[in-house]
Amino acid sequence: MKKIWISLLLLITGSFVWQGCEDMDDTAVPVNDFIWKGLNLYYLWQQEVPNLADDRFANQGELNSFLESYPNPEALFHSLLYQPGTVDRWSVLFSDFTVLENLLQGVSTSNGADLGLVYVTPPADPDNPAPDLPIFGYVRYVMPNTDAADKGVQRGDIFYAVNGTTLTNSNYSSLLGQETYTLNLADYNSGAITPNGQEVTLTKSQYAEDPVYRTNVVTRGSHTIGYLMYNGFYSNYDNQLNAAFGELASQNVNELVLDLRYNSGGSVRTATYLGSMITGQFNGQLFAKQQWNSKLQAYYESENPQSLINRFTDKLSNNQPINSLNLNRVYILTTSSTASASELVINCLKPYIDVVVIGGTTTGKNVGSVTLYDSPDFSRRNVNGSHKYAMQPIVLKTVNNDGYGDYFEGIPPTMEMHEDLDNMGVLGEPTEPFFAAAIADITGSGRPGRFSRPDIFTQFKDTKSMRRMGDEMYIEEMPEGSLLLLKDLQ
Repeated sequence: MKKIWISLLLLITGSFVWQGCEDMDDTAVPVNDFIWKGLNLYYLWQQEVPNLADDRFANQGELNSFLESYPNPEALFHSLLYQPGTVDRWSVLFSDFTVLENLLQGVSTSNGADLGLVYVTPPADPDNPAPDLPIFGYVRYVMPNTDAADKGVQRGDIFYAVNGTTLTNSNYSSLLGQETYTLNLADYNSGAITPNGQEVTLTKSQYAEDPVYRTNVVTRGSHTIGYLMYNGFYSNYDNQLNAAFGELASQNVNELVLDLRYNSGGSVRTATYLGSMITGQFNGQLFAKQQWNSKLQAYYESENPQSLINRFTDKLSNNQPINSLNLNRVYILTTSSTASASELVINCLKPYIDVVVIGGTTTGKNVGSVTLYDSPDFSRRNVNGSHKYAMQPIVLKTVNNDGYGDYFEGIPPTMEMHEDLDNMGVLGEPTEPFFAAAIADITGSGRPGRFSRPDIFTQFKDTKSMRRMGDEMYIEEMPEGSLLLLKDLQ
């Protein structure tokens, strides 16, 4: 253990070329000091940002002068990101860490209607669309015990305006960001959107979403097919996820359709649990491996390489046995909203079992984050009481057992499908088009249902992508040893 402490101490002291340690005064700009030092140590692209270089400042005084030149912490944080909006689209800073903590567990203000937004006409350049282009929205699913559920909002409902104002890619945020708003509804028929004079007024309240949305089991001959719609890797609901697999296992399912169409990610640990629930025969083997910035990676590889590995397991963190299905094949339903930890499950199961992906190409988020607090070891313990800032920077990339993790452009489907706004279907029912397609492939009966190709719209946003931290993949804590480093320095 002493060797680990010494190695870590050398790592950090080598990172900061300070002079006159007795004169260090990091209280001049405490939040900015926390931001710079946290990113200098942990940020995945630290070596690509000149102002985060280990030898950028000769002493604390020079660092303070640099930090004082920024008008607020947000400006500093954004300036230190690597190609923000393109390469790093996900690192975030929060002025209140309780808001961040809630979002990581699926707690937010919501009226219960999970929405998708699409362009009426595809923009000429989807990566750089012109402003004020018309868009419309549709309801993807409705959460139970919410205002939307109480008022009869249903999957597939179409709206073209909010509070009487036609939606565009410029005004959607201000309109849908209100605590209370009225959706102006429309009929949809083969691409034509016609206002129908109906409307529904919805009000948001704080809501904790149980990501285990629905399970179902259908039997087709020798195939007992389990269905699970799972909408977020929220670790507070690991027991509920495990219970859902217990229910499926009790009915002896031998095929699984995992619906991740609207799952934008979450906990890496929970993703490992999910992979272990689908399988079970690979206990102890490598599920995912973490790759950090070069200086941290060198230390971990040298001193504690096992801390970088997430392994298939047969127990949850509370030692509850995992309910496993021991499958050799899984069907996963996807859209462009399928992101981060969802993609991790797809990528990390592929070296072990047959993964059939039905739907659209996924988001392409192959990197993860961790919460850093302003404390002596960047953990929640002994946090600085003078403010509540915390940041969630990208700190790692994940790869599977084959060493592959380069799906920045998304994971393409095995069978391409697009949601048909004329026929959204009921989630979890065997007649719902995506589930029906999986059943048809499992049974070898060919593609079912409607043979007409649905209208394909260019996706713009969805409820989760409109929310900060909506498509995050994160680890709950640092690999073993990293916190010992900073603790030893105190």
